[in-house]
Amino acid sequence: MTVMSQLIAWEEGTTVDAKTIMRGKPSCDQIIDILPDPFVVIDADYRIIAANRSYRKRYGIEADALIGRHCYEVSHHAQAPCHNYGEHCPMESVFGNKQTTQVMHVHFNADDRPEYVQIQATPLLDDQGEVLYMGEFIYPVNTPEKDDLLVGRSRTILRMTSLLQRVAPTMTTVLLTGESGAGKECVAKYLHQYSSRPKGPFIIVDCGTLGENLIENELFGSEKGAYTGSTMLKKGLFEAAHGGTLLIDEVCELPLALQTKLLRVLETGAIRRIGGTDYHKIDVRVIAATNRDIQQMVDCGEFRQDLYYRLSAFPVHVPPLRERKSDIPAIAEHFLGRSEDGDRHLPLPPEVIEALLAHDYPGNIRELRNIIERAAILAADGPIGPEHLALESGKGRGHHGGWSPSPELGRATGHGLASARRRIDDTAVLTALEETGGHRARAARLLGVSARTLYRHVRRLRAEVP
Repeated sequence: MTVMSQLIAWEEGTTVDAKTIMRGKPSCDQIIDILPDPFVVIDADYRIIAANRSYRKRYGIEADALIGRHCYEVSHHAQAPCHNYGEHCPMESVFGNKQTTQVMHVHFNADDRPEYVQIQATPLLDDQGEVLYMGEFIYPVNTPEKDDLLVGRSRTILRMTSLLQRVAPTMTTVLLTGESGAGKECVAKYLHQYSSRPKGPFIIVDCGTLGENLIENELFGSEKGAYTGSTMLKKGLFEAAHGGTLLIDEVCELPLALQTKLLRVLETGAIRRIGGTDYHKIDVRVIAATNRDIQQMVDCGEFRQDLYYRLSAFPVHVPPLRERKSDIPAIAEHFLGRSEDGDRHLPLPPEVIEALLAHDYPGNIRELRNIIERAAILAADGPIGPEHLALESGKGRGHHGGWSPSPELGRATGHGLASARRRIDDTAVLTALEETGGHRARAARLLGVSARTLYRHVRRLRAEVP
């Protein structure tokens, strides 16, 4: 009897002869090889004890060359644990607290390409209940070839992405909170993109720009003759979003009367147009967003408590840009890459990166985008310099747009590795990788460029090696 037939027999409750079971008893390696996703067993010293076939294939390493190696060497291409570089490592939760934990990381696959993965780390206990090893289930996050909705890999954004990946495939209502310009609309699009209905419509209604009558008409539609001048049936945005996602932006601006109507829709899955008597079933995933303190509004009686509980089934806070400053270089270069002829300004020189990092961005990502677009226009055919940055608070700039680099520039942006032409050269790349033990994210920070820019340089260098 094969291992697979034994497993099927045990699962179906079929009686199997004891001698047959003992003769064909599967090994641990055979059992974990059945798992479809990468799985690895790691000891307290970060060394790999066992790994299944899917893990070996994902990272392009044969079993003989894998056992005994540090996990961070294989998955992160680094020479030290990930927590040394500011990322959340599951080891503490598993070995310290004996708890299962989930984190989002960036790994490098067999093709040496970075990819998001979700890790579920579980303690493996001995007979005395002590943690002997950590088992890691690794779930690669399937992203489109060009996923530019959430740019960056700071610890803050990785934690949020992990939450989004868990809730995206469900129909649960999500409440997005955060400051204006922080990127709540992009987060909503991300949820739609990774939902079970990405090919359905994605509809946005901004309650902050419409009056009470207009909001009701936009959301629920109206029957012919519902009001003076209404000469035809109008379908609302709930109906337009059927089979897809509806983002209700600035939901706190909804009048109390419409809050009641919205609650009924969320609870019944049906809408009634203005002037109508019939209810129409809808299949819509609802995401709400606000930049206000919705809990305080509930306490003051300005927002219905029952609607708040219904909307906040899964709350997600979108962090302001000042709380994820390590993502600023990547976001800035992302905006440049999307603009017409913006690639000619890449990568950004270290002094520009330092000036951008020194700003607090009260307008968040929206403000950074405007700064970068304006700088590209002012720089014309030349490189972008600090003098082209319109940083309204004045941080990082001197009078009349002038700017002086701080004494920390060398340490903060590459130990003087950037070339005088304000472009990183091959020597700078190789030196940075050597200094960081091959850790891509840290090398990119040293050079003052995004990880994506560094990856392009490494890929070109490898292609040129005979």
